[in-house]
Amino acid sequence: MANLCAPVSIITVMDADRPHGTTVSAVMSLSMDPSLVAVALAETSQTLARIRRSRAFGVNVLADDQHHIAGRFATKAPDRFGDIDWQQAGTVPRITGSAVWLACRVAGLLPGGDHTIVVGEVVAAESDPLARPLTYHRRGFGTHTARTDR
Repeated sequence: MANLCAPVSIITVMDADRPHGTTVSAVMSLSMDPSLVAVALAETSQTLARIRRSRAFGVNVLADDQHHIAGRFATKAPDRFGDIDWQQAGTVPRITGSAVWLACRVAGLLPGGDHTIVVGEVVAAESDPLARPLTYHRRGFGTHTARTDR
């Protein structure tokens, strides 16, 4: 699976007045009408438990200069947001500088082995047309560069 290239995203959720989140590479567009995404989270994930309660989550596709954020949110540190620049956007945390940001409400939860697939209906979306997304491939970070020989 290390050979599959994937965007690096931070899935975020509010729990009372505190933001929480985790790094994932299993995010995909699912449907255009309605606008749906799917996110896979481990059954043991505290972020998943909070999403089950709140019924809302954010998808922050990191920009290529945010690899340090990916590392931070991949740990079990109690305050992953510590010195990360973020704001609450509606009901979910939004990480400043992300290449793409989505706010979602939970539309469904599906079993996926030792993970749960969270289907989210996109209720808000923004992207930075100049940002290049952070990707993960063969256990390392990189980015996408468009081909110019079309």
